[in-house]
This record gives sequence, structure tokens and C-alpha cells, in this order.
Amino acid sequence: MPAYVISETTVLDEESAREYRELAAVSVEKHGGRYLSRGRHPEAVEGAWPDEALLIVLEFPDMETARRWYASPEYAEALALRATALDRRLLFVEGGAA
Repeated sequence: MPAYVISETTVLDEESAREYRELAAVSVEKHGGRYLSRGRHPEAVEGAWPDEALLIVLEFPDMETARRWYASPEYAEALALRATALDRRLLFVEGGAA
């Protein structure tokens, strides 16, 4: 069952964020993930969405693969930049109907 990584992200430092994005993309691909939406401003039809916040959605084959990606040495290099590059909320969720 596919798993999704959903991120609400605000860029704090554009140069660091650019480097983060490059490193993250390589790690996502290496772990069998793909971007479904990357750095888009969503249209909030109910509730509020911060104007500066971007939405990123990744798909992985399953939850275990998503967890391995997040804990991987490849992603660790990007993650080290995250605190200065981005402010974000990160969610993991399994796909499929309940």
C-alpha cells in the first residue's frame, strides 16, 4: 500500500533551501519515492493556509520505505540543512481507503 509524506513548508533561507531541495530529491529517488506535488501554493477552500507556506507531497511504495528514506544517511545530509532552510510540518500517512 503506498505511503505519502506531506509537508507544509515555509522557506527561511532561499540558498539553503535550494541546497536542501537538491539533496532531498536525490535521496527520495534513491529510496523509490517520487514527488506528486513539489513547492506548490495550495488553494484553501476550507480553513486557513498561510500565504507563505508551500505544499510538498511525496509517494513511496509503502510506509516502511518512507521511514527508511527519512532515517537514511542520504537524507540525513539534507535534514541537517532543514533547521536553517525551512520551517515545516511533516506528516506520514498510508494510502488507501479505510
